[in-house]
Order: sequence, then C-alpha cells, then structure tokens
Amino acid sequence: MPPQIWTTRRPSASSTTTTPPCVYFISPAEERDAVQKKTFTKWVNSHLARVSCRIADLYNDLRDGYMLTRLLEVLSGEMLPRPTRGRMRIHCLENVDKALQFLKEQRVHLENVGSHDIVDGNHRLTLGLIWTIILRFQIQGIKIECDDNRETRSAKDALLLWCQMKTPKLNINLYGLAFNALIHRHRPDLIEFHKLIRSNATHNLQQAFNIAEQNLGLTKLLDPEDVNTENPDEKSIITYVVSYYHYFSKMKALRVEGKRVGKVLDSAIDGQKMIDRYEALASELLEWIEKTIGIISNQKFANSLTGVQQQLQAFTTYCTIEKPIKFQEKGNLEVLLFTIQSKLRANNQKPYVPHEGKLISDINKAWERLEKAEHERGVALRQELIRQEKLELLAQRFDHKTTMRQAWLNENQRLVSQDNFGYDLPAVEAAMKKHEAIEADISSYEERIGVVVELAGEMETEGYYDIRRISARKENILGQWSLLKELVVGRKARLEKNLALQKTFQDMVYMIDWMEDMQVQLLSKDFGKHLLEVDDLLQKHSLQEADITVQAERVQTLNTAALKFTTIEGYQPCDPQVICNRVNHVSTCLEELKQLAAKRHSELEESQHLWAFFQEVEESEAWIREKSSILAAQTCGKDLSSVLRLLQKHKTLAGELLAHRSLLQQTMKKGKQILMEKSFGTGGIQERIMEVKGEWKRLEDQAAQRLGHLQEALNFFQFSTETDDLLAWLQDAYRLVSSEDFGHDEYSTQSLLKKHRGVREAVDKHRLHVVTLRKHMVALPLHYRELDEVQSRMGEAEQLYTEVAEVAVLRQQWLHDALAVYLMFSEVNACEVWIDEKEQWLNKMEVPERLEDVEVIAHRFESLDQEMNSLMGRILDVNQIVQQLLDSGHPSSTEVRGCQDHLNSRWNRIVEMVEQKKDHLDSVLRLQNYLLECAEIKSQIQEKRKAIDATQYVGSDLGGVLALQRRLSTMEGALAVLEPKLLHLQQEAEELAISHPAKAMEVLEPFEGISVEWEELKRTLQGCEDSLMVAGRLQQFIQDLDSFLTWLVQTQTAAASDELPNALEEAERLINRHAALKEEIGRYEEDYERLQAVNELLEAEEAPLPYAALQQWLQKLDVGWNKLLEMWESRREVLVQAHIFHLFLRDVKQAEAFLNNQESALAHVELPATVETVEAAIKKHKDFTTTMELNLHRIKAVIEAGESLISQSNIYSDRIRERVDTLANRGNQNRELAQQWLERLNGQWGLQRLLQDCHELGDWVAEKMLMARDTSRDETQKLHKKWLKHQAFMAELAQNKEWLEKIEREGQQLIQEKPELGPVVRRKLGEIHECWQDLESTTQAKARQLFEANRADLLVQSYTSLDHQLHQLEGQLGYVDQGQDLTSVNKQLKKLQTMECQMEEWYKEVGELQVAAASVPQQGQVMDTVSERQSAVETRIVRLIEPLKERRRILLASKEVHQVGRDLEDEILWVQERLPAATSQEHGSSLQAVQQLMKKNQTLQRELQGHRARVEDVLERANVIASIRSPQADCVRAGLEQLSRLWGLLWAETERRQLVLDAMYQAQQYYFDTAEVEAWLSEQELHMMNEEKGKDEPSTLQLLKKHLVLEQTIEDYAETIGLLSQQCRQLLEMGHPDSEQISKRQCQMDRLYVSLKDLVEERKSRLEQQYWLYQLNREVDELEQWIAEREVVASSPELGQDFEHVTILQEKFTEFASETGSLGQERVTAVNQMVDELIDYGHADAATIAEWKDGVNEAWADLLELMETRAQMLAASHQLHKFFTDCREVLAQIDDKQRRLPEVRARQGGTANTSTLQRLMQSFEHDIQLLVTQVRQLQESAGQLRTIYAGQKAEAIAGREQEVMHCWKELLTSCEECRVQITTATDKLRFFGVVRDQIMWMDSIISQIGTGDNPSFNIVLFSGPCLPWWVTLCSSPSLSAFPPAI
Repeated sequence: MPPQIWTTRRPSASSTTTTPPCVYFISPAEERDAVQKKTFTKWVNSHLARVSCRIADLYNDLRDGYMLTRLLEVLSGEMLPRPTRGRMRIHCLENVDKALQFLKEQRVHLENVGSHDIVDGNHRLTLGLIWTIILRFQIQGIKIECDDNRETRSAKDALLLWCQMKTPKLNINLYGLAFNALIHRHRPDLIEFHKLIRSNATHNLQQAFNIAEQNLGLTKLLDPEDVNTENPDEKSIITYVVSYYHYFSKMKALRVEGKRVGKVLDSAIDGQKMIDRYEALASELLEWIEKTIGIISNQKFANSLTGVQQQLQAFTTYCTIEKPIKFQEKGNLEVLLFTIQSKLRANNQKPYVPHEGKLISDINKAWERLEKAEHERGVALRQELIRQEKLELLAQRFDHKTTMRQAWLNENQRLVSQDNFGYDLPAVEAAMKKHEAIEADISSYEERIGVVVELAGEMETEGYYDIRRISARKENILGQWSLLKELVVGRKARLEKNLALQKTFQDMVYMIDWMEDMQVQLLSKDFGKHLLEVDDLLQKHSLQEADITVQAERVQTLNTAALKFTTIEGYQPCDPQVICNRVNHVSTCLEELKQLAAKRHSELEESQHLWAFFQEVEESEAWIREKSSILAAQTCGKDLSSVLRLLQKHKTLAGELLAHRSLLQQTMKKGKQILMEKSFGTGGIQERIMEVKGEWKRLEDQAAQRLGHLQEALNFFQFSTETDDLLAWLQDAYRLVSSEDFGHDEYSTQSLLKKHRGVREAVDKHRLHVVTLRKHMVALPLHYRELDEVQSRMGEAEQLYTEVAEVAVLRQQWLHDALAVYLMFSEVNACEVWIDEKEQWLNKMEVPERLEDVEVIAHRFESLDQEMNSLMGRILDVNQIVQQLLDSGHPSSTEVRGCQDHLNSRWNRIVEMVEQKKDHLDSVLRLQNYLLECAEIKSQIQEKRKAIDATQYVGSDLGGVLALQRRLSTMEGALAVLEPKLLHLQQEAEELAISHPAKAMEVLEPFEGISVEWEELKRTLQGCEDSLMVAGRLQQFIQDLDSFLTWLVQTQTAAASDELPNALEEAERLINRHAALKEEIGRYEEDYERLQAVNELLEAEEAPLPYAALQQWLQKLDVGWNKLLEMWESRREVLVQAHIFHLFLRDVKQAEAFLNNQESALAHVELPATVETVEAAIKKHKDFTTTMELNLHRIKAVIEAGESLISQSNIYSDRIRERVDTLANRGNQNRELAQQWLERLNGQWGLQRLLQDCHELGDWVAEKMLMARDTSRDETQKLHKKWLKHQAFMAELAQNKEWLEKIEREGQQLIQEKPELGPVVRRKLGEIHECWQDLESTTQAKARQLFEANRADLLVQSYTSLDHQLHQLEGQLGYVDQGQDLTSVNKQLKKLQTMECQMEEWYKEVGELQVAAASVPQQGQVMDTVSERQSAVETRIVRLIEPLKERRRILLASKEVHQVGRDLEDEILWVQERLPAATSQEHGSSLQAVQQLMKKNQTLQRELQGHRARVEDVLERANVIASIRSPQADCVRAGLEQLSRLWGLLWAETERRQLVLDAMYQAQQYYFDTAEVEAWLSEQELHMMNEEKGKDEPSTLQLLKKHLVLEQTIEDYAETIGLLSQQCRQLLEMGHPDSEQISKRQCQMDRLYVSLKDLVEERKSRLEQQYWLYQLNREVDELEQWIAEREVVASSPELGQDFEHVTILQEKFTEFASETGSLGQERVTAVNQMVDELIDYGHADAATIAEWKDGVNEAWADLLELMETRAQMLAASHQLHKFFTDCREVLAQIDDKQRRLPEVRARQGGTANTSTLQRLMQSFEHDIQLLVTQVRQLQESAGQLRTIYAGQKAEAIAGREQEVMHCWKELLTSCEECRVQITTATDKLRFFGVVRDQIMWMDSIISQIGTGDNPSFNIVLFSGPCLPWWVTLCSSPSLSAFPPAI
C-alpha cells in the first residue's frame, strides 16, 4: 500500500484564517479523535468478543478497569489479577492500576497516563492508551527484512513495506484500490481487480471493507468516508491494516497446518491398523502359551528306562521345532509395538497402551512362566532318566562287589585264626609286622564293605524292584565282616604283649653294658694340666652325668615296664621270677655308677677354679700392659678433627676400663676364696694378686692425665676453627658493605638496598659470635691463651667486625639517600609535565556566558580538582624527601633544594590560576543556575496551583475522598520539596545581588514573582485539606468497620461448630482447618487494632461526629472479638482431645491385633511325642514369648497413655477406660496361658528324653544278649581267642553300667519334679533294670566256662619259633666288618641297631612266655617240653648279649674317625671356595660395582662369623683324634693343620678387603655425585643456550617465569657444589690414591657452575628485553587501534540537519574531544616513556622501537588535527543553523505581534479606560523594543555568514534575512499606526472623562441645594442556616449500602 494511506498534511501558518464568531466548524483534531474512537471501539470489541464482552462507549466503558483488564488478558494470553468488585471510584482506580501495572511489567512505556485519567474519561489519554496497547500487542512484532540491504525495519515502516511488497506493481494514490489490491493478492477469487474504477474511491473502499468483513471475518473498523478524505487518520488506518496483516499471515500458516493434519490422519489410520494387528497376534500367542504350559506341567513319567527315554525325545522335539517359531513371533510382536509407539511419539499423540493382559510385560511374564514350566519339565525328565540309569548301574556294581567281598572275607578269616608268633624278638617283630599288614589290609577293606552297604541303601532308597535279594546278600557280607574284625583284635592283643616283653629284656642288656663302660671312665685320675683341658674334662663329665641321668630314667622305665608283666592276668608271655631277677641286677649297677660320677665331678670343679684364676690373672696383666702402651704412644692431635677422633677413642678406652674393673674385682675374689679353701696348687696366688693391683692403679692415673691433655687441645683447636670461620665471613661481608655501587636508577638502588638489609641482619647476628669467641679465648688454658697467634687473631676478628658494622651503617644511609634522590627526581619530572599541560589549558580557556558551556567547563574543573589533589600529595612527598635529604646533609643538597623551589613555585602559580578561573566560573554558573531555577520553580508553582484549583470535592463517597486526598498528599509532598528550594533561592538571590550590583534588579525581580505565587498556592492548598481530612477519615472508618463485622460474624459461626471427628484423618483435617482459622484471626488482628486507633483519632477531632452510634458499634466489636477468641480456644481444646483420642484408638487397635494373634497361637497347640519335636516346640514357644514381651511393652504404653488421658479428663474418658481395662485383662490372661504351656513343654521334654535313653539302652542290651548267647562261631575258634573276646565283652559291660545308673538318676529326678509322670517312668526303669540283670548273669556264666581252658600248645610253638630266630642272629654276629668309609660304617651301625631291637623284642617275648607257662598247670608231658624249650632259649639269649656290645663299640669308634675326616675335608673345601673372593684384587670401577663388592664382602664376613663355631668344633674334635697314635689319626692331623692355616688366611683377607672397599666406595661416590652434577650443569647449560624467545607476550612471559624458577634452582644448587667440595677436601686429606683426578674433577665442576651462572644472566636479559618488546608492541597496537577508532569518529561528515541536531552533535563531540585528549595524551606519553626507557637500556631492537614511536606520534598528531577540523566544522554548522533558527523565532515573534495588533485595536474600540490602553500600548512597544536587539543580532550574523558561505547557502541566508526585514518593517509600520490611533483615542477619552466628571459634580451640587437632607446608609446582613457537613454526609443515600448491623 502506498504511504498516502496514513500520511497527514499539517496546515501552514499562512493558511490560517479567522472564522466569523457566529459559525462553529469541527476542528481536524476533533474529527481525528472521533474517527479514532470509532475505530478503537470496534477493534476492542473484535477482541472482547472472544470472552463474550462488548463496550459501547470507549471513554465510559473503560473507566471501571474491568473491560481493560479483560482486553489485556485476551491480547497477552496471561491471567491478570482479579478485578476488584464494586463501582466506587476507588475500585475503578484500583482495577485500572492493575492493568497499567501489567503494561509496565510488559515494558510498555506510558507517557503521562495515570489511572485517574482513565477513570475520569480523559479522551486524549484514553485514545493514547488504546493506541499504545495496539502498538505493543499488534504492531510491535511486525518485522520485515529488505532484500537489498538486509536492514530490519519495525512497526509502521515494516507494515508499509509489507503492503508495498504485496502490491509491487500498484502505483496509485487511492486508498480503495490499495485495500482491494491486498485482498486480491491473497484471495483472487473474491475480487476482480481489473474491473475496478480508479475514480470511484468510495465504492472501492466499501467493496473492500464488505468483502473483508463477510468473507475474511475482519471487523469493519473504518467507513469509506473515514478514509476517503483529505487528511485520513493515520492510527486508525494502521490499526485496520494490521488486521489484514495478521489474517493473511495466519491464513498462510493454516494452509501449512492443513497439509500437516492430512499427514497426521494418514499416520493415525496406519497406526490403528498396526494396533489391531498387535491385538490379534498377542491374543494368539498368549493362548498358545497357556495351552503349552498345561501340557508340559504334567510331571507323571513312565516307570521304565525306555518309557522315560521316549518322553524325553518328545520334549526335545518341542524345544527345537515348535518353540523357536513362537519365540520369533514374540520378537516380531515387540518390534511391532515399538514401531507403534515410535510413530505415535513422532506424531505427538497419546502413547498406545495395550489392553490389560496384552501388554509386552504380560506376554513376557507368560513366556517366563512357559520357560519356567519348560525348565522344570526338562529337569524332571533328565532327573528321572538319570535315576533309572543309575539304578541299573548300581545293581550291576552291587553284584560284582559282593562276589569279590565274599571270597576275600573267607581267605582272611582263615589267615588270622593262626597264632605262630616265635620265641625271640625278631620273630615276634616279624609276626607283628605281618599282623599289622593284615590289619591294615582289613582296615582299608572296611571302606569297600561300606561301599556295598551304601549301594544297597541307595537302591533301597530309590525303590529298586529287586531289593530283597540285595538286602539278603548285604546281611551276609556284614556278618562275615564282624567276625573277621573280632579275630583280628584278639590276635593283635597277644602279639603286643610278647613284643613289649622282649623289647624290655633287650634294653636291660644294653643298659648293663653301658654302665660298665662308664665305670671305667669315671675311675680315671686325670684332672687336667691347664684350664682348657679341665674345661674339656668337665664338659665331657657333664655329658656323662647327663647320660647317666637319662639312662637312670630309662632304667626306671624299663623296670616298671618289666614288672607290669608279673601282675597281668590271663595270658602271660614269660615267667615273673625271671623278670624280677633282671630288674634287681640293673638297679644295683645304676646306683654304683651314680656314686662314682658325683665324686669325679667335685674333683674336676676344684681343678677348674684354680686354673681359671691363673688364666684370668694373666689375661688382666696382658690387657693392662696393652692399654698402657696405647696411652703412652698417642699424641694430642694436629687439628680439630684429629683431636675429636682421639677423644672418641679415649672415651671408648674409658668404657673398657670401667667394664674391666668389675672383671678384675671378681678375679681377686676368686683368688682369695681359693686361698681360704686351701686346695692343692695354691702357691704364688697372693703375690700375683698384689702385682695386678699395682699395674691397674698406674693405668687409671695414666688415662686421667691423657683425658685432660685431650680436652685442652680440643678447646684450643675449636677456638682456632671458629676464629678462622669468623674472619673469613667478616672479610666477605666487608667486601660487600664497602662496595662503591649505589645503583644507577631507582630499581637498581632498591635491589642493592634489599641485599644490604640482609647483610646488616647477618652482621648483627655475628655480634654474638664475636662475644662468644672472646669468652672462649678466656676459658683456654694458660699455655694456649698466652700464644701470640691467639691474641692477634682475636684482636683482628674484633677490629674487623667493628669496621664491618660501621661501614654497613654508612652504606645503608648512602643507599637510602640515593634512593630518595632518584624518587624525588622522578616525581618532580612527572609533576612538571602535568603542570605544563594544565598551564597551557588555563591560558587558552575563556569562561563562556551560556549555561551549557559553563557546565562543560565546570565539569572539566571537577576532574582538574581531583588531579590537583593527587598531584599535591606527590608534591608533599617530594618536599618531605627533600627535607630528609637536607637534614641528612646529602652531597647534592643544592641541586635538590633548587629543584624543590622550582617545583613549589610552579605549583603555587598553577594553584592561583585555577582559583581565579574557578571563582569567575562559579560566579557565572551561580547566576545562570539561579535564573534557571527561578523559571523552573515558578512554572512548577503555577502548575501546582492549577492542579489544586481543579481538585474539588463534589461527592460524599469514600472513593472520591480518597482520590482527592491522594492528590493533595502528592501535592503536599511536592510543596515540601519546593519550600527549601525557595529558601535557598532567596538566599542565593541576596548573595548574587550583592556580588553583581549591576544585575541586582534582574536578579531580585524573578524571586518576588515567585514569592507571590507561593503564598497564594499555600492558602489554596490549606483550604482543600481542611475540607477533606475529616470526611475521608470517617468514610474509611465506617467502611472498614462494616467489612470487619461481616467477617467477625462469619468467623464466629465457623468457630462455634460442634462437629466432632469420627476418624483420625478427619480429626487431623479439622485441626488443620482450625489452625488456618487461627491464622486468619491473626491476620485480622491488625485490622481490629487499627479500628480502635481510628476511633481514638476521630474522638480527638473537633468536628461534630455521631459519637453515640460509633461507641455502640465499637463496644459490640470488642465483645464479638473477645467472644471469637474464647470460642476458638474452646473449639481447639475439643479438637485436640478428639485427635488424641483417635490416636489412642489407633494404638488400641494395634494392641488388640497383637493380643488376637497371641490368643490364636495359644489356642492351637499340641504336645509333641518326640524329643526333637519337643525341642522345636520349646524353641518356637520361647520365640513366641519374646515377641509377646515386646508387644507387652507396646500394650503397656497404650494403657499408660489411656490412663493419662483419663487423668486429664478427656471428653471420651468412659470409652478410654473401657478399652484400657479390656487390654489389661487380655494381656494378663495371655501371659498366664503362655507360662502354663511352657511348663508342660519342659515336662514333656524331660519324659521324652528319658524314654529315648531307655529305648537306646534297651536296644543295646538286646544286641549284647544275642552276642552272649550266640555259640555258633565259638566252636571254630581256639580257647585263647575265645577268652580274650569274652574279656573284651565283659569290659564293655562294665563301662556301660554307668549308662544305666545315669538313666536311673534322671528318672528319679523327673519323678520328683513331675509327680504326674511317675507311673510311666517307674515302669520303663523296671523293664530296663530287668534286662540288664539278665545280660550280666549270662555273661558271668560264659566267663566261667572259658576260664579253665588249656593254653600249653601255644607255649611250645612260641618257644620253638624263638629258638630258631636266635640261631640265625648268632650266625650273623660271627663276621665283623669295621667299614672302609663313613657310609659303610653307618650301614653296619644301622644293621647292628636292628639286631639289638630284635634281641629286645625276643627278650620281652621270653618273659611273656614265662608268665604264660607259670599260669599253666604243672603236670603232663606237654609241660616238660615247655620247660626244656624255655631253658634253651634263655641260654642262647644270654650268650648273644656280649658280642652285640663289642660290635657296637668298634663301629662307633670307626664312625668318629671317619666323621672327623669328612668334616675336615668339608671345611677345607668351604674355605677354599671363599678364599678367592676374599683375596680378589677387583675393587670396582663404578659406584654400583663397588657397592656390589662391598655387599658381597659383608655377606662373606657374616657367613664367616656364623661358620666360626662350626670350624672351631671341627678343629677341637680333630685335635682330640690327632692326639691318638694311629694310622687314621695321621690323616686327621694333616687336615687339621691345613684347615687352621686356610681359616686364618681367609679371616685376615676379608678384613683387609673391607678396608680397601670402604676407601674405593668414598671415591666412587664422589665420582658419581660429580658426574650427576656435571650432567645436570651441562643440561642446564644447553637449556640456557637455547635461543627461544617466545612467539608472543604470554609465551615470553611463561618462558621468563620458567627461567626465574630455574635461576633460583641453580642458586640453590650451590649448596650441592659446596658439599661436593667439602667431600673433595676430605678425600685429599685422607691421601686417597686418586687425589689428583679428584682435584681436577672438582675444578672442572666449579668452572662449569660459574659458566652456567653467566649464561643464566645472559638468557634472563634476553628474555626480559623480548618481553618488554612484546609489551611495547601490544601497547602500540592497542593505541594505534584506539586512534583509528577515534579517527573514524573525528572524520565523520555528519554536520546536523537542524539546530537541535547540530547542538547535540557538538556536545557529543566536545565530550569526545575532551575524553580523547586526556586519555590519548596519557597513553601516548606512557608509550613514549616506555620507548625511551628501552632505547636508553640499549635494547637490541632499538631501531624498530623508534619507528613504532614515530608512527604512534604521527597518528596522534593526525587525530588531533582531525578533531580540530571537525570542531571548526561543527562550530560553523552550529552558527548557520542557529541563524536559521533565530530567523524562524524572530518571524514567529513578529507574526505573533502582528496577530496581537487587531486585539489592541479591538480593545481600543471597546474600552473607555485610557490608562489601560496606554499600559497595553507601552507593553506592546516594550516587546517590540526587545525584538530590535534580536533583529540587529540577526543582521550581524547574516553579514558574518555571507562572508563565510557562498552559492546556495549564501542565497538562502540572504533570502531569510530579507524575509525577516520585510516582516519587521511591516510590523513597525503597523505598530506606528496603532500607536497614533491609541493616542488619539486616549485624548478623546480623557476629554469625555473630564466632561462627565464636571456634569456629575454639577448634578450633585444641584441635588444638595434642592433637598437639604443628610444622606444615610442602611446595611442589611444576610444570614442563613448552616448545617455541619458530616450531618449531610451521614444522611446521604450512600449509607444504605452498609449492613443492618450498622
């Protein structure tokens, strides 16, 4: 649409015409308001139609705010606060405020629109509000981008652009075609655009509006005549076009949405089909699953292996064929559901949820049940198949095993029935071993028998069909197995007795031989010739005594064991008399041996004491001589370290002396004791004691003297060392403090000062060292203290310290002075630079007259004050520094003083200049501000007065009163703000009049006008306040009282409710509701107090009020309020009690549930019939009792709670008492029942346990009775075996007798505790006792039968076997072999030991046989044979004892010789293996190698130390054998000598090698540390030689930081270098063989370190320079970029479109220029300073830096030039536009004067007052006179501008000047004509006035002459009734709105 749709033409000033007063025309503004009202009304109704609302009058219907709120809700789509109900003005204001507040929240700017304006129906502001809403909610969001420049336009321009875009080919100026074109563009079917006629605009508009309303649904906001006018309303047309825009935009969106809906419908149909398919498939799958589960859940299987196999085959077919197909269907079903859900989710539809039972989870659960049933079926089938197969295998295994076990049992029963033991120890042992083998075989076979029984039991358990046959075979096997075990036990007992007796006899023989050998050794007279020999003899004798003790114990054991065989009953292996004889012989030999051993031991101890004393004395003398020689040979040392080593050695020696003193004292005591005992060989003991004491005394004196000398030497050398250290440090410190370097600038001086402080602190700390050293010198011995060296060194140290301290103080002062000078000069330079800049600025500055320019200058002075304050502080610092320098007498005091004076003088000058400028500026600024404030305050007072005049109270409603009060309160606040301003303004006027006498009248005249306006305003305001105050208070009070009483009645009704809860939830709900009611009462309490306070305030008013009515209602209010509080408290108490009661009922229900469970459990109990069930019942009952006790505590808590409620007088006390009593009774009953049942269970448990024990004992007695009566197997056994078996049976009976007695005791106890169980217990005990007596009688009868059986055959057989074995042993002893080596000897000894063991066993067997023979009756031929065999065996045994002893002695001696030879060879070989390692010349070439060698050598030393005892033992044994003269001893002596020599050599070489390795370790450690240090230094040197400087500033800064850290690390590394140097000196002092190489390495390392430090400094310098360069580059780049940005602004061609625009541009540019000048100059100065510093420092890139500096300065100069040029251009533009503006203003004033002339002429014709005409004319001429100055200034400006501009601008200037002069001349002409007319009229009027006065005077004189009466005056006073205003107000109809209560 073309822009003419809403463009309006403003009429020019020349087109204004005066209309006759009789005709009234509608102005364009009123016509526009009418159109807007109609359009906006329709627009509002179009939106309110959505909520079924409508307005008729836009101005009136929006006043209540309701429709406005609804409109905003519809437009914003948000809920606004609910409108306040009521039609009063206050309600309307509140609703409109809510709407306006919402608009403010939506960031809608409302210009001068308030709620009272809308409520008052202000037409202009109401239309403005609706237009603002239209802009915000309809037009603001319209933004369209252009295709050409991509610029975004908004609001009106965007809407215009949209119309042009929609009608691109339409180039017309008619609105009708434009609207039709828009409709045709979007709906070509509605309009035939080509048939429209351009000239018929009204028809076109009507057609377009009708089609839009009928077909598009767009409300017809405009009529054709509203548009088809010369000046259509722009806002109305925009509002209507916006509706087109939104409709067509929405139409396009609807088309897109239609396509989307079609797609959605298609998708929904497909989804429904998929859902149906899913439902069908799910139903089929679930049906199949349920059917299959029913089939496979059948667990009935065939009772055969073949049938089970067939069922398993069918199940496998199902799992592999049928189930996978269904599983695939299940997966497809899940995929189908997922597809359905995905499509629905993609379409934002409600997710599909299958019907109950057809969910995927349901199908999965069904499938899980199917798989579970399938798994159970498969497992059951497999288990059944395995069970059938297992039964078949078990039957086969059982048959095979029973056949094998039957044959084995028969064979072993035959074998163990024979008793052929033999008659000697070897034979018996052989028989025992054979029996053990048989027994072991039988024991191992028990498992096999158990396997047969297990197989049978397992088949029986599994229900095998042929179980009877299996059981029969099992019983047969078990019977034979029991018989075999009985036979084995009897045979083993007999064998053990024979074997034990023969072993005892053999041990006795051995013992007698050993005792004979020991007697020979104890009778020896050799007591030793020296201590070692005596010790050896004593050691051997101790071993002999130990052997005797051990053998005595053994003899006792043998005798006891032998005598046992004389007392045993039954089978005896030997004659008891033989045993007793042998025991007595062994005991006699042992007693003799003990007496001999004791005698020899005492003799050997006496010899040992004597020789030990002599040896100790000799050792003490040798030790004393050795220590004396050591003390005499040592010196006092040459230095401190040697003295310390000597002291340490002396301390060690003193410790040795102290330890040896006690040893010597003990030795002396031993000698005296020997003298007292008077033993043999005591001669010379006393002399030796005296000699030793004398030597010891001399040794102690020598040690004390040596210690004193060493201590004195230590003090001297310590003093020397400390003096040397102190002098070295003082010399270094003196070099530091005497340095001439005081720095070349501030930074270097600060660094030197910081280092010097550290030196000063160190000097102060060393003061204590000097004092301590002086004390140390005084404490030295005299011969050391008098040495010249000591005195001179001490004096030198003190003098040097004094010099260092003095020089340090001087240097610190010099450094401080230098630093102060550098600081002062830098500060002075900075201050002078600033002063230069400001002096130039002040000299150039001129104070303007305009207020704006004055404020700019004042703002600059404010910033100047801040800068001056900062500079003044710096100048004070400079003065202070200078004063300090002068006071200290600095060498440069003259220069410093001159610099200070120069700076102070310049500062004083600049301060005076600034003060002068500021005074002038303040004067001008105060005057301008004063005039401006006068004008502003006067206009404000006039506005306030108009507002107060418009504020009138016209009604009696509270809303009006409140509105007026709000306005007046706002007005009072504004006046309160103005009053101090007036006082200040008056004071300001007086001061300005004094300071500016020339302008005093100009200053005081505005204030006088303000004072008059102010007094009138206050009088008006006071009158309004007095009339509204009391009315507002009373109306507000009555309204608040009404609302409060209404609420009070409602709340009392709620609080008086008598509703009681019936459940806990209801009680809680009522309590919560009652608490909410309390909160509501609390909220209204403030209202109550406020009503009371308002009442008191109204009483204080002097106006007449209805006090009686108010007091009556207030009393009712107090009563109602107090009653409400009482009702609430009462109701709360009732509800709380009800709530507690229901809580109690809840706990009671829980307690009753516990009691019900207990009663149910106690009512369904039965007594069990077995021990296990009784124990389980008791345990269960205890658990029940525990639970009951826990519940009892809860029940007690409930009862206590009930009692508490009763005591508190609860309203439900009766019901609570009833429930409490019921709970207590039921709880007591349950406890009694539980206790009774527990007692019954305990009694039942005792009875059942007794019955069980009786049953077990009865079964055992029955079993033993069968064994005692069974004689079927006794016939096949021998008599002896029968007797043994029966003895074991009787022993078993005796043991189990206690079992019977225990049962009887338990039975009697049970009868006492439970008398009711007595008959049952007595009957059972009687049965058991009777069975036991039968068993005992049967057993005794059988024992008597077996006791007299014959055992002679056994004795004959045993003696024959024993004699044969003794014959074999005698043959073996005939050949004697001593053995050729240790192995053969050991074999012979082992063989001999076996023979001896056999003899002992045979001896025991003979004894057993003798005992057995003694028990046999002494008669018959068999007894003779036994005696003959017995004597032959005993004779052979005695004959074999001596050969065995001799053979053992020979073998032991041969073993000892061979063993010693073997040990010597082993030790020699061991030493030879380690000797090469000890003598090795390899000392290692590296630290690791040396450490390994040291570790190996230390290991070898520890190994030698541990092996030393072994070697000494071997040598000792070899010495013993070497003393014997025999061929074997020669070899032993040779080995002894070789071993002694090699052992000593190995020990010495090991010690020597350790010393050599220690020295090599120190050297290699030094080499290793040196290599590491050199490697580290080389690595750091390479790092320092790196040329990396960083690519940018951050990387360079990072490198610099790393370098500083590395530099500190290198500084710290000096300590490591020092440690290595110290280590080097130690090695050189030790005289290490590699001293020269060590010294070279140390020098090389020192050179490397010094070189590295130089490289560090160089690299640090390079990095710092690079970092400074990057910093400068960054500053330069930023400054150049900043200058470029400022150049863009400074070079802008924009010079303003009018005077206001150019003024704004000039102000902005002035601010820009000020900011740019100050900030830019600072930055440029800083950059130049950085550049100068880097160039002075000698930077490598100084040329580049200089170029950067030149570039920056040139850019800055260019910027300043551009700024100056633009300032000039803006000033010229400002002057030009000001000229044009002044021309317009002068023309306007001239035009105004021209318009006022007709008014003057009109008054001239209608007035008769000449003074008025003259005053009017004078005022007009005065205004003309003011214009004269302006016209002249205008002419001058035009003349100046014509000289500057040429061309079109010059012509424009001349044209405007001519126009002004032409109008001015016309004005002057008209004014002259008017003045002449007024003068003429004035003269005329003056003449008429004089005539009239004369006539009136003459008439009065004539009247007086004619009447002669005196005149009188009558004054009538009018008065009328005056009623109080509040009476009228109270009687107004508005009170009818109050409730009847009022």
